[in-house]
Amino acid sequence: MANKDPLSNPSTAPSKRRGFKSRGFWFWVILALLIVVADQYSKNWFDSHLFYGERWAVLPFFDFTLLYNPGAAFSFLAGADGWQRWFFSGIALIATVLIVYWLQRQPYQRLFCAALSCILGGALGNVLDRIVHGHVIDFILFHWQSWHFPAFNVADIAITIGAALLIIEEFLRIRRTKNSRTPRQ
Repeated sequence: MANKDPLSNPSTAPSKRRGFKSRGFWFWVILALLIVVADQYSKNWFDSHLFYGERWAVLPFFDFTLLYNPGAAFSFLAGADGWQRWFFSGIALIATVLIVYWLQRQPYQRLFCAALSCILGGALGNVLDRIVHGHVIDFILFHWQSWHFPAFNVADIAITIGAALLIIEEFLRIRRTKNSRTPRQ
């Protein structure tokens, strides 16, 4: 039984509806912007309600804490002399251009675009921190006894979800390709 929804299949989506004039494209951009707003609001709230390093215990394994990360994930290059701020900002801006390009080229591939929107929103949230503050504001901390996972934020969650969705999308694409090559009996 063929899928009759042209929006779920990019090959049947109207070609005139691709690009920056596509409602699908703007849906994904708005989703990314909502992630940026949620990220910036939460960071600003914790930055104004906690002192640096202060911890609010929520559960035996979860705290809110205010930390600043001048590096990248897991504080990579956090001890560098400041050049990493502009390096990571540049990478995020290049990724933004590529993601916007992919979103406007394939706005009807829902899982792929959802993944890209999450990554875009997270990258922009963290790059705003780097440009405005010189560091990324983190406030979510998981721990157990003396072990601590590196603190993170809403942008990091969005990037992680986006990466997971990209992996799922690739597995589904491989499965579709394999099923289309297998003769049916």
